[in-house]
Amino acid sequence: MQDVSVLIGGKAGDGINSAGALVAQLLNHIGYSVYMYFDYPSLIRGGHNFAIIRGSEQNIGTCWNTLDFVLALNNETLERHRDKCRPETAIIFNADMVKSAGQGSAGQGIPVNAILTGEHAPAIMGNSAIIGGFAKAAGIEWDVVVAVINAHIPKGVDLNLKVAKKAYDQLETVRPLSRVQNPPRPLLTGNEAIGLGMVKGGLDAYVSYPMTPSSSLLHFLAEHQEKFGITVVHPENEIAVILMALGFAYAGKRSAVGTSGGGFCLMTEGLSLAGMAELPLVLLVSQRTGPSTGLPTYTAQSDLQFIRYAGQGEYPRLVVAPGDAQESLYWSEIAMNMAWKFQIPAFILTDKTLSEGTYSSSPADIPELLREESPAWQGTAPYLRYADAPSGISLLAFPGMKDAVIKVNGYMHDEAGITTEDAALTIQMTNKRLRKWEGLAEEMGRYPGVNVSGNPDASTALLCWGSTKGVCNEIASRLGLKVIQPIVLLPFPAIQVKKAMGGVKRVIAIEENATGQLAILAAQHGIVVDDRILWYDGRPISPEDLLEKVQGVVV
Repeated sequence: MQDVSVLIGGKAGDGINSAGALVAQLLNHIGYSVYMYFDYPSLIRGGHNFAIIRGSEQNIGTCWNTLDFVLALNNETLERHRDKCRPETAIIFNADMVKSAGQGSAGQGIPVNAILTGEHAPAIMGNSAIIGGFAKAAGIEWDVVVAVINAHIPKGVDLNLKVAKKAYDQLETVRPLSRVQNPPRPLLTGNEAIGLGMVKGGLDAYVSYPMTPSSSLLHFLAEHQEKFGITVVHPENEIAVILMALGFAYAGKRSAVGTSGGGFCLMTEGLSLAGMAELPLVLLVSQRTGPSTGLPTYTAQSDLQFIRYAGQGEYPRLVVAPGDAQESLYWSEIAMNMAWKFQIPAFILTDKTLSEGTYSSSPADIPELLREESPAWQGTAPYLRYADAPSGISLLAFPGMKDAVIKVNGYMHDEAGITTEDAALTIQMTNKRLRKWEGLAEEMGRYPGVNVSGNPDASTALLCWGSTKGVCNEIASRLGLKVIQPIVLLPFPAIQVKKAMGGVKRVIAIEENATGQLAILAAQHGIVVDDRILWYDGRPISPEDLLEKVQGVVV
């Protein structure tokens, strides 16, 4: 199988993420499926940044530790990642910053400053020289470089091409990559996919305060808000975020918010308001390492239990955890639909690995979904915002509708929304809200809430969720195991999971947290987990590490 791994590294400000995206597009244009991981410290200035771009014949969602190419913009890149290099690793480096690529390496230096000076190009175009050098070292045809730069560099295309061509012509091909017979596909980060899914689901307003790793969704939707026909607002803090989003929902606008653990902590009172007032809302919570500030720019899967129980009181909610960009497109639209059909909060639970990772995607393969709505009020007076119903779902009306007095209330209330402390009404309205659980569980049973892959006849299964899908699929493929990945985490699809467990005698939970939160959830539904492999250093577990740990359990 054709497979290649490329690392590009330098200091903050070198444009590593953008350069990595260009490498990903070069691989994409010669037929490879792509996954890119971006690593950076929580510093205002300085620090080492790097991106690992992997291309393969098959869909992938993880990066191996070993490298085929290293693109070094400084010495620190070589020092930090030399353990990932092999004797045959090709090293392309900025000769002005790196004096030697080391013994036994296929190292080629690029005189970046001389190229820029000769072309009268600004320093920011230095990365185009590195990209051109990589393309030549990898045997990628020049017309592919032209196509990628034309498509993905918005300014100074001609000058960028001249700089890249100078480097391209000065290097030798040392590790030629064979073309793969796949057409180029859209490359999307998880956050971009979530944004597109929300828009497809009818998003009207996105409200967010920047918090890594959800911030890029705010930037993406703000950049394209006119194209998408949506409103994007950046309020002063997370409390304002959720209250403003609930105001949009009250006015009949489909709204969503995005945050991470610390920001969501501030939103929990507003979340309970949504539960009591029965206001629909979609919440992206992109996990990072905690508690508290933790590791702000690194990953974790440690907020599942928090999301399940956040906020005071009892009320229904939906929690979905997609595993890659393709699933993010699909399930974000579903989350929007379910929030509005049942008038509940709906969570999209991701992590840094997924939110900021880049994946080859196929939006055209996403099944078409019908727009789900709550039943609308037909004008029969008087309007009761919380009119009781067997489903627990009341008819919706919005401000401006004739004869509709629309009172939403976070206090205990009657059917009209009028505050009450009556015992019988308290029981009635609580039961009304909780009846939505039954309809939501039935509705979610119609969707593929559990993804099953790998060897269908295996007696050992890896149980995983979220972004660990990619690494689990690769190891299961090597060892002949089954992978069971619940996507819907609340209401938990116990029937679907138990069906997937058919023939399985041993279950190994793979999670990026210290307590096995999915394993705990599964046990609450009578699903026994025999072993737990837990990873919590803030970095995604690598295939090499998971392979070693799984073999240690199953052998």
